[in-house]
Amino acid sequence: MPPVPLNNSSSSYGSVTKTFHWLTALLLISTFILGLIASDLSHEILSASFDGSQATLDRAVLLFSLHKTLGLVTFLVALARIFWALRQPKPGLLHPENKPEALAAEVVHWLLYGALVATPLTGWIHHAATTGFAPIWWSFGQDLPFVPKSESFAELFGTLHWISTQTLQITVLLHVAGALKHVVIDRDATLRRMLPGARDLPTPPAQTHSAAPAVIALVIWGAVFAGGTMIAQQSNSHGDHDHGAQDVSATTGVADTDSQGAGNWQVESGSLGLTIQQMGSGVSGSFANWNADIQFDNPAAPGPAGTVAVEIDIASLNLGTVSDQAMGADYFDIATYPSARFKAELVKLAEGYQAVGTLTIRDKTHPLTLPFELEFEDTSARMQGQVTLNRMDFDIGLGTQDASTLGFEVVIDITLTAKQTGN
Repeated sequence: MPPVPLNNSSSSYGSVTKTFHWLTALLLISTFILGLIASDLSHEILSASFDGSQATLDRAVLLFSLHKTLGLVTFLVALARIFWALRQPKPGLLHPENKPEALAAEVVHWLLYGALVATPLTGWIHHAATTGFAPIWWSFGQDLPFVPKSESFAELFGTLHWISTQTLQITVLLHVAGALKHVVIDRDATLRRMLPGARDLPTPPAQTHSAAPAVIALVIWGAVFAGGTMIAQQSNSHGDHDHGAQDVSATTGVADTDSQGAGNWQVESGSLGLTIQQMGSGVSGSFANWNADIQFDNPAAPGPAGTVAVEIDIASLNLGTVSDQAMGADYFDIATYPSARFKAELVKLAEGYQAVGTLTIRDKTHPLTLPFELEFEDTSARMQGQVTLNRMDFDIGLGTQDASTLGFEVVIDITLTAKQTGN
């Protein structure tokens, strides 16, 4: 049997095109299966019933990293395949006289090319816009130029990735159905032209390839992305996974001021946030509802300055896509422990201030000293402080003992503006 030529001819595809075709098919099948399994695991992990199994987390990280890495390989192979195809003659259709079928085949062909680029690219952008996810296995970093770390941006491209995946699946099914029709119904050599090896093949009738199928495919892809963008915008408008809404609630979300307690300072605005390290990346969130009862008298010299009692509604924590997981039994367990409490004595130091007391989360109470700064303006004061906790001290995520999966340190940030009431 003579060797298969590298280049295409008018009747058959060359060995390079065939290699690209079957390599792409293998990559698509592998990436799709890995994505399905990883997605099922992610739903389990993000559910409130997740028990924090380290083995499940490790398996999810492995599968997502494989999925993303193979997706990136698919993207690069697709670019090379398209570049090669544009430089090669394309074998003519064996039945060009069937105009509707010929048009449909060409449109599906161009839709498939678009899907091979759009699906992995949108997934890559979604990955670059998020934090705390399984890494791509390569040495060029996880970020992309001009792609911000933004939950709303990630939501947009997550939606576009999903809708591109659906379009890819439909297009592949149409492509396979067309190939089977040529084998079962037409009984012609269309599929044999793409099979490995050299063989005698019929010469198709003389024909020219129109630009109309490419234009139609481009219009369809425009509609697909427009629809995906609308879906993402509607999701954001309802507050689903919207980082912008999270920021607003963090800066204005102090619990009802009417329930702030009988202290001589009334909290007017503030934020109570936390940052964890997940998969080596920082993931930040905030509590929308919390109460602060503040008794404070600023002494002229270092010494006692008052008391503070803070009650935190754990269920109000917005931690992005892992919010539900954080409420589960292995983490905050809000079904049993719906709130956390911090009670402390306020102390003025030679420089700055500190709150010395105890923090209770779940059924664990530990000493905590929170250093903070105060800025006064008339009868108002602005407070800012930060402290680092060890989640293991409070039995949070005991099932996740690997710090590379979920870091032990949790950074707490608090800022507030309060007005003196004169009580």
